[in-house]
Amino acid sequence: EMCIRDRYPKERFRERIATLVEKASISLTARDDAGDLIGVGFGITDFAYWLFITDLGVVREWTGRGVGKALVRQMHRIAGGEDEIIMYTCANENATGFYEKLGMVKPDDIYMYNKVEWTDFTVE
Repeated sequence: EMCIRDRYPKERFRERIATLVEKASISLTARDDAGDLIGVGFGITDFAYWLFITDLGVVREWTGRGVGKALVRQMHRIAGGEDEIIMYTCANENATGFYEKLGMVKPDDIYMYNKVEWTDFTVE
């Protein structure tokens, strides 16, 4: 069971996820020795200044074993590396400790425009 994020909008879920996989600047998977999927990471980047991690998910049995950290580090490297690329994400309250352990901090210069009304549901 993999929960990519605690909540996604119910509306057009499969269509939106397919679009994300197809069009994200960076799409990564992590697999175990048997080839089974144990994690995913998606990000959008300009490959010059910034990377926004849109999604990060690890199979529950694999959490705490470095999979998420490896996916984030690889996305950052692909985007251009920590000396060149500022990395952002929107973290739910359950993931803030994870991102803080990676050295990420909450900025005070982010703005959001959101007129979207979503029906929450849990992705499993």
